[in-house]
Amino acid sequence: MPDAPAPAYQVLARKYRPARFADLIGQEAMVRTLKNAFEADRIAQAFIMTGIRGTGKTTTARIIAKGMNCIGPDGTGGPTTEPCGVCEHCVAISEGRHVDVLEMDAASRTGVDDIREIIESVAYRAASARYKIYIIDEVHMLSKSAFNALLKTLEEPPEHVKFIFATTEIGKVPVTVLSRCQRFDLRRIEPEAMIAHLQEIAGREKAEIAEDALALIARAAEGSVRDAMSLLDQAMAHGAGQTTADQVRAMLGLADRGRVLDLFDLVMSGDAAGALAELSAQYADGADPAAVLRDLAEITHWISVTKITPDAADDPTVSPDERARGQAFAEKLPMRVMTRMWQMLLKALEEVAAAPNAMMAAEMAIIRLTHVADLPTPEELVRKLQDAPPPAPPPGGGNRAPAGRPAATEARAPSPAPAAPGPGGTATALAAAPETALDRFPSFEAVVALIRKNRDVKLLVEIEGYVRLVSYAPGRIAFVPAEGAPRDLAQRLGSRLQSYTGVRWAVSVESQGGGETIAEARDAKNRALEEDAKAHPMVAAVFAAFPGARITEIRSRETLEAQAAEEALPEVEGEWDPFEEE
Repeated sequence: MPDAPAPAYQVLARKYRPARFADLIGQEAMVRTLKNAFEADRIAQAFIMTGIRGTGKTTTARIIAKGMNCIGPDGTGGPTTEPCGVCEHCVAISEGRHVDVLEMDAASRTGVDDIREIIESVAYRAASARYKIYIIDEVHMLSKSAFNALLKTLEEPPEHVKFIFATTEIGKVPVTVLSRCQRFDLRRIEPEAMIAHLQEIAGREKAEIAEDALALIARAAEGSVRDAMSLLDQAMAHGAGQTTADQVRAMLGLADRGRVLDLFDLVMSGDAAGALAELSAQYADGADPAAVLRDLAEITHWISVTKITPDAADDPTVSPDERARGQAFAEKLPMRVMTRMWQMLLKALEEVAAAPNAMMAAEMAIIRLTHVADLPTPEELVRKLQDAPPPAPPPGGGNRAPAGRPAATEARAPSPAPAAPGPGGTATALAAAPETALDRFPSFEAVVALIRKNRDVKLLVEIEGYVRLVSYAPGRIAFVPAEGAPRDLAQRLGSRLQSYTGVRWAVSVESQGGGETIAEARDAKNRALEEDAKAHPMVAAVFAAFPGARITEIRSRETLEAQAAEEALPEVEGEWDPFEEE
């Protein structure tokens, strides 16, 4: 008699799918609520499960369906949160063949006709079970018309009908549907619980897998049990029963986290050559350049959080050596450096994704990161400038530009004052006073002209529109800001003038006084010209004939003559004139 065929292989995610509420991990709040509801016989007509992929939404729906229809081993049981798993209903639901538990994939059946089939069938009682249960997976994929068609039945279903929905995008489900359901948010699985679960499964499968390898799998799964089980299945096959962290790292295309920390250390110390060599070595070992930069960003985030919250270092997916190095980095590196590193890594990841050669983009990113690593922070720059001694005057006198000013500004400084004879008859060189550099700006109009010359349009408009001048002296400006003036106008004006002239300006804001702004004076002049024009008999006659007319522009004779002179063609000497008499 031929041997029976061996059962087909079943992936770990299906083989160890939870069959009872006690088997669910990380969802204690939902399990407690459902247990209390079942014990009090307060079972809602509709449930909706939401959460990221692989957290047990559909599995929970099937467990609820089994609990509602379980009759126990002896056939006399009622609804329970501990389904027996051996009665005909539990077995049929587990195998997906129960006639009264209907599963529908809303991703492939999105229309109102599909919902109409459900609405027409709810009137009939369950064929063999206690409840007729409809499980709709990815319910957010239903069309708007389908949702609307379901509302009445969902709100007042027959007593023998229950609905269980599952979705990964709860925001796409209409509020009218959510208000008719009991909602349960399934959480991501914590790393500790995930690692313990994977160790248990590996033990059942008699597979030897290192704990640090399980930590890598838990980190890559990002809280999804199904992802973790699939990766564990793949890792067990990759390692042929004995799997190490290096094998899992090679399987996932990850870089060694210890080597990524070495790369991070080289970048933070500004060693560009060493950092490029380490990146090339990891690339040669099979690491993806984008994955290396992602790991750098993850380490930057982890160290930053550890700096603020030291308890964050106690991550079960991090080895003790990595934890010690991370804490050392957190104590040594300032937060401004870490935030700058984070922003530059985010930009680098975008460039790597868009670049035709990912390795080249990653190398350029590492070069940028190493070159800015040792730049001082703004506080350090200010401190250095404050602690630096003032520069000594040049031997021959002269107005030198402040330290750090470009040479062009220094060249514009005025020439030194002439030597004055000393008491003994010898000439003594006197350094030019700062006011000498400001002699070019005897009036506020000269300051406005300087701003116009430097083409700072924004500042020019603000000066003309918001400055009511109180007093002016070269190097000192006092004004009353007009209504709507920017709060930092005085600070920006002083800063720009200092950058233009190389001399510090004192700009102060007064609370009273001040005359017209430049814009108001210009408008007043234009209004006076307009009134004079309207008083002219010919213009008055035009307004009388055309009441809706208005003056758009006034040009004086001098303006017209100047414009004609600019537009006139230059006279060419010796040009033949046909009207000239010979």
